Amino acid sequence: MSGPLADKDMAPAVHAPHDGSGGTLPPRPKGRRNNLRWYMTGLCSLAFVVNYMDRTTLSVALPFMDQDLHLGETTQGLLLGVFFAGYALCQLPAGRLIDRYGVKRIFAVGALLWGLVTALTGLVRGPIDLVLARLGLGVGEASAYPASAKVVSRWFPERERTMGNALWDAGSRVAAVISLPVITALIAWAGWRVPFYVVGALALGWVLLWWKTYHDPQKHPKVTEAELDYLRKGGARLEDVQDDGTTRAAKVAWGHLFRYRTVWGMMIGFFCLNYSNFFFITWFPAFLVKDRGFDLAELGVFGMIPAFVAIGGSLGGGVVADALLKRGWSVNRARKTCLVTGMAGASAIAPAVFVDNAAGMIALLAVCCASLAFAGASVASLPADVAPEPGQVSSLAGIQNFSSNIAGFVGPIITGALVAATGSFLLALALSGALAVVGALSYGLVIKKVEPLPVRPACPSLPIAPTPSLKRGSSAP
Repeated sequence: MSGPLADKDMAPAVHAPHDGSGGTLPPRPKGRRNNLRWYMTGLCSLAFVVNYMDRTTLSVALPFMDQDLHLGETTQGLLLGVFFAGYALCQLPAGRLIDRYGVKRIFAVGALLWGLVTALTGLVRGPIDLVLARLGLGVGEASAYPASAKVVSRWFPERERTMGNALWDAGSRVAAVISLPVITALIAWAGWRVPFYVVGALALGWVLLWWKTYHDPQKHPKVTEAELDYLRKGGARLEDVQDDGTTRAAKVAWGHLFRYRTVWGMMIGFFCLNYSNFFFITWFPAFLVKDRGFDLAELGVFGMIPAFVAIGGSLGGGVVADALLKRGWSVNRARKTCLVTGMAGASAIAPAVFVDNAAGMIALLAVCCASLAFAGASVASLPADVAPEPGQVSSLAGIQNFSSNIAGFVGPIITGALVAATGSFLLALALSGALAVVGALSYGLVIKKVEPLPVRPACPSLPIAPTPSLKRGSSAP
């Protein structure tokens, strides 16, 4: 590929030596005092548990809210969709703000916003209030993904990076398991408004914990010299943080990131991954009930299996990728192996529609969910792997997550249209399976090599026509 998307003609960036690339890495420091990095990713994991509960509360409470507010199905659909509009559009500015003004500040502001908005949702009196609240929730939660990717890029050496990302990614999957019973119990106990107060309060509590305990590695009062040395020599994407907590301006302009072929490979791949992922978030219960005739009890039992399995898939993706790096594999080989394998496994969603046996069908869908989660751990690591500079990790994370949430917006619409047109989920699941294969190809072929991108992207030279000379007395046309 040539032109603005070509990476091959650019000089490769210089980066720290790491496992699998001929560099040396000090032994992992032992002792609880030398494991502060795991606490940091634990903070991010807790944030994802809370923010996925925040976004799920409305979905669970809607039938009960409708009885009081008389929303109607059209309004309910708008409420579920407007969140993703705010969430997707704010991924791009959120990533840039985190890179410029610091992960601690922007993550705290985002969580404060989503916590307040969630709590205030319990006070709404009509659909306009709800639409504004959902939009605000999407804006606030937009900081979580690029911020967490940034935290792991700073706090983890290259050979542990995937597991660090897998832990916070698993937080969202844990929330998918616990949200339904917890929120339902709160509604049964005190009505539909109370869950919004409770979950909003959890978010505000997280903000206090984050603000008190998070610091960058170089500035953390409790980090040991042994752990800091382990991060520096292990390829952690540490950057020079200025005294006011901001970072130095990047040498590569934000808009120029779109000139890299690798970035487009990341965007296409994550779009395809999330297309299938959002089937499970939106249409999966309807598929089991309407297409397969599951009753409520069967839905409760079988419907939870893919979510449970996905937790193991996410953690397994971290374990396997980091184990490959420790065995001496290059980052490129380890990352692509996990990404392509995960996306290929996700194509199991397509044949599931042909299986009449409920257990066999659920097993294939569980394979799909686990495979998506398995790949997701490496997807979250890509921004730190390829960022031209450490100060652009969040920008890249925001760009790829923006692309993935376009799938979250259009995917449910396309699925609904296909089901309405055909009366079956056959084409809808076949399309999800086909896109999983496209995602595997994008990660395997469009991304040529997983490595830090060159600092100065080449601009394509444009032919310039010679300017005709004007003779004395003549005029330009």
